[in-house]
Amino acid sequence: MKNTYHVKTLHKKIDWQVTVPGSKSMTNRALLMAALADGKTLLKGVLFSDDSRNFLGSLKSLGFEVAIDEQAKEVAVTGLNGTLPVKSGEIYVGSAGTAARFLTAMLALAEGTFTINASDQMKKRPMKPLFDVLTEMGANITYLENEGFLPIKIQGIGPVSEADKMFHVKLDISKSTQFLSALMLISPMLKQGLHIEITSERKDGSYIRITRQMMEQFGTTAEFDGTNYIIPSGVSYKAGTYQIEPDVSAACYFYAAAALTGGRAIVKNVTWNCMQGDLKFIRLLEQLGCTVRETDCGIEVIGAENGKLQGITVDMKDFSDQTMTLAALAPFAESEIRIENIGHIRLQECDRLHATATELTRLGISCEEEENAITIHPGMPKAGIVQTYDDHRIAMSFALIGLKAQGIEIADPMCCKKTFEEYFDILDKLCAD
Repeated sequence: MKNTYHVKTLHKKIDWQVTVPGSKSMTNRALLMAALADGKTLLKGVLFSDDSRNFLGSLKSLGFEVAIDEQAKEVAVTGLNGTLPVKSGEIYVGSAGTAARFLTAMLALAEGTFTINASDQMKKRPMKPLFDVLTEMGANITYLENEGFLPIKIQGIGPVSEADKMFHVKLDISKSTQFLSALMLISPMLKQGLHIEITSERKDGSYIRITRQMMEQFGTTAEFDGTNYIIPSGVSYKAGTYQIEPDVSAACYFYAAAALTGGRAIVKNVTWNCMQGDLKFIRLLEQLGCTVRETDCGIEVIGAENGKLQGITVDMKDFSDQTMTLAALAPFAESEIRIENIGHIRLQECDRLHATATELTRLGISCEEEENAITIHPGMPKAGIVQTYDDHRIAMSFALIGLKAQGIEIADPMCCKKTFEEYFDILDKLCAD
């Protein structure tokens, strides 16, 4: 693909039926639990992307037996009941936040010394709250560049003899809920159990709920009383076959296209039974004036008549990955759209809040950026090249603007390989059809 992607402007309502890859968040959680289970686990519906390939590569570097069938979207991982095949090694997590947080926690509890390297992008993302807890638990961390950030060398605590004493740690998850998911996911390595006390105002979230549900599906429970997460002693993950859901985050771009054009989109196998938090974005589209219903194939969204969307003020803390998707719809709304409680997205692949405001302004759209919110006013975007900051979600969401506004180009479109490498190919085909 070229260095820029020119979006084809559509002059009619869409009528799309789309298949999206497996969920990124569920794929990497499933890979970790399969590696910690006792025996061989077959994962179906696996997402193959930069992030998941870095996770798979890391498991291979750590000596795990991994069989990959990309065409069938399947991976088989042979776990060793919470132990690692090797006692030293080096892994590369790329830009994958889940791989960085989850595998760091796993290596902190393993026996041996390991090096964790990452992309320049991941080296800037927060890790210190997790490092602090792991150090308190007994891991020895040496910073190889900047204190509090990857890359690191980590010496794990190995098996703990005091089997009757539950680990009790305190954790702040205001910067990322992945810190909590990481500790919960690796808890079966601690045969004496784990008690995690959350010290931040934020104590729960959609991705944490996914972690708890998936742990239960793998045979382990995590209790939550509003402040504390408790994983009992003696638990372990069960090997078997596990089906990964389609990526609702990816589906939302096609649903948003229906909202923009007043057309119709069905994403196959996305149902209200999916456990992913971005289902809330589909409900949000109803508030904007769209019609949503479940069909035998998957959830269907029909856009508002003539694509006339309603303005709204919305708290998106719990489905913030769709902030940029709503921002792409906002210029075409009847009145302003205000998105609140999203300050934490400044600490993701890029400062997503500032990037969103910058690129909307570049396209001639009036908006106000605040520390924790953005307000976007209606207007027809002018032609321009959208900078993507090596952020897949900026690239995929801002492409939507070009479906309705002439002359929109996306710089570095293949940054979408992080989660959805076929996105622009699929968009090309749909627009041509």
